[in-house]
Amino acid sequence: MRRVCCLLVVFLVLAGSAPAAAHVVSAGADLRVALTIGGSELTVVVEGVRRVPAPLRVRVEAYHGGAPERLALELRSVTDGRTATGAVRPSGMVAGDVRPSGMVAGEVRPSSAVASDVRPSGVVAGDAGLGDVAELRAEQAGPYELRLSAAGESAVLPFRVLVERGASWELVIYGALLAAALLAVGGLLTGAVARRRAGMLVSAGIAAFVAIAATFVVLEPYLPVADPDGAQPTAGPRPFARALVTTVPAEPVAGQDYTLRLDLVDGATGVPVDDLAVHHEALAHLVVTSQDGVSFSHSHPLRTAPGRLEVRLRAERPGRHLVHVELERQESGGQLLTGEFTVADRDEPPRDEPPREEPGPGETTTGPVGAAPRMVPAVPVAGRPTTVEVDTVAAARPWLGMAGHLIVRSADGAFLGHVHEMGTGGPTLRFTFGFPAPGRYLAWAQYATGERIVTVPFVVEVPR
Repeated sequence: MRRVCCLLVVFLVLAGSAPAAAHVVSAGADLRVALTIGGSELTVVVEGVRRVPAPLRVRVEAYHGGAPERLALELRSVTDGRTATGAVRPSGMVAGDVRPSGMVAGEVRPSSAVASDVRPSGVVAGDAGLGDVAELRAEQAGPYELRLSAAGESAVLPFRVLVERGASWELVIYGALLAAALLAVGGLLTGAVARRRAGMLVSAGIAAFVAIAATFVVLEPYLPVADPDGAQPTAGPRPFARALVTTVPAEPVAGQDYTLRLDLVDGATGVPVDDLAVHHEALAHLVVTSQDGVSFSHSHPLRTAPGRLEVRLRAERPGRHLVHVELERQESGGQLLTGEFTVADRDEPPRDEPPREEPGPGETTTGPVGAAPRMVPAVPVAGRPTTVEVDTVAAARPWLGMAGHLIVRSADGAFLGHVHEMGTGGPTLRFTFGFPAPGRYLAWAQYATGERIVTVPFVVEVPR
């Protein structure tokens, strides 16, 4: 009987640790979404909650100077329409930050939940209490929209508040352990364990219930996990999206700002696509390059309406520009959408235009970027892996969930690849990339430091 009781204690400990192995990744986890706003690269972090109602903490991380000093927040519950407002100050930058390359101006607006400072007009009173974290109260699990606004721009970020739900088979584990415990305590109190026949029956019952609990504990990794509260009903794979790429104005002028607009539609029905998944901490990754590769922009457009993404950039040079967009629909694979537009030349700048001391949206900054990238083998072979090594000018910090990014485009723009650092850490970033065919490739390595996003451009020749 003593051994059975010891066995019962062991399985109680094991069962208590079982929930930690749950495979519900999204429930309770932080949501991180990159946005290009007000000429700055920002990451909006919505911290996960374990239960509702609860405060929903929102913070914004900045990756270079020029970030808006204040972002207005509005949280709206899609379920009941309840709204809350607040404001937050971007954090995470070092004084004297430099504007990174390829960044866009903008403002974000998301919706969902209830805030600590609510006004009927939706405006937060004063900035005296403005901090690095805003608390918006979520009353229930389910779909929300978070509106962020700054620098004359706004974006709406759709997301879901997910709360982990216990699986039905967990009730079997705890029920079996409870029954075993009751048998053990009852047997001791009634003295049944002192009688041989009754003691054997009690011991057998305890062993049976413990065996049932142990079986489910062992099989737990292979058992289905219950969908969290607030989760979207699972749907089948969706068709690929199609993108209509336009600019406002229709023909941007070199040296001036413009808005790049992406209207996404379902490839089968033509209806707007509004089910983008957060892919590498962004709804979409937008790469805009001039035909010659001198102008390069890597940004994360704002969702301004269902099926519409927009970002404000600056036309750096005239000529043909290529657009590549990486995105992923929910329950579907990733895809690459393409487009192009032309930038008109400007013979001479207006006389009354003051000289600019810093780059505009989408422009590349100058500055030290370390030694030229190295490749192993030194002469790449088409179709075989090549290691690209990039020395950093300062300690790199994660950006978009990775230590570094490598974007490679063929000279004609027909091919674009995007890979990430191999996770080696240290002052040297290493990427593995296979050039698909002989030819000339334009490449850009990017990483974030404590004060900016560094872009390292280089050219690779792959011989025949």
